[in-house]
Amino acid sequence: MEVPCVRVAREEGEAARRELADADLIDDDYEIAVADGSLYVPVTDPDRVPDGFEVVSRAVGERETQTTPSDLLEFDPSYERLGEAALIDEDDDERARRLADAVLESDLPVNTVLNKASKVKGETRVRDWDLLAGDDTEVIHREYGCEFALDLAAVYFSPRLATERHRVAEQVTDGELAFDMFAGVGPFVIPFAKRGAECVGVDVNEDAISSLRENARRNDVEDRVTAICRDVREVAGEYEGWADRLVMNLPHSANEFLAAAVTLASDDCVIHYYDIQHEDDPFGPGEQAIRAAAEPEYDVSVETRHTVRSYAPHEVNVCLDVRLER
Repeated sequence: MEVPCVRVAREEGEAARRELADADLIDDDYEIAVADGSLYVPVTDPDRVPDGFEVVSRAVGERETQTTPSDLLEFDPSYERLGEAALIDEDDDERARRLADAVLESDLPVNTVLNKASKVKGETRVRDWDLLAGDDTEVIHREYGCEFALDLAAVYFSPRLATERHRVAEQVTDGELAFDMFAGVGPFVIPFAKRGAECVGVDVNEDAISSLRENARRNDVEDRVTAICRDVREVAGEYEGWADRLVMNLPHSANEFLAAAVTLASDDCVIHYYDIQHEDDPFGPGEQAIRAAAEPEYDVSVETRHTVRSYAPHEVNVCLDVRLER
């Protein structure tokens, strides 16, 4: 029978599926279908589908019953998928062990289970993990047609930001000069380079830079990616006036690097500035900081004020897309 489905390009399917799952919109009674290069994801309520998704009516098959972790437990567990790993956050060791066993016994395509053992910490923003199943903390993650190899014990990576990264990547044009000031394993750099940009990614984490170089090779963009392991404030002078586009995804302290961003900016540059602020004024502090750093050398105009996600009670993670024109 025909049911409402979100239609997306096949290479965008995993990120779209994750966003729809986070919104509790996927209709598990029907199979996800693939046809003519598109993915059709059945949804329960087409009126609640986020803007930007195309909703169509399509005949799809009914889903055969699959065993999920919640089918094997007396509680509804919470977990994230990253490649073939399941990431959980359980303080109780016995509950964590039971959840790990249920994940492995279910029909999820997962062979590794990791439990968060610490908060994100230190300059490199990594956390400790308890390995409950599997051989190690290394995973292969696929996102919007890109493939990322990473070691969760050595680098920072958030699969929840896939939609936001894609939003920014879609703005990149062939031939741009793009600079990621806190590049990590390359979730901005790699899709930028695949769209034809020449990219520089800087990070203080040696493991992240090693993974960035590997991911550039995996995605056949190594000729357009330069990876540098240093503090970006030390690098900025070597790329003075170079960047057409800057990514500043260090939301707790990006304001400390605005002087370096102004040094890097070309005569006409877009900055994607990430911040975490109180919900009462999420954008004001960031905009004020950017203007203080860039004016009067540059005319500053905010092109987009975008809320990425809720971060904590009364706090939001936001992005300002800001144009600097000399």
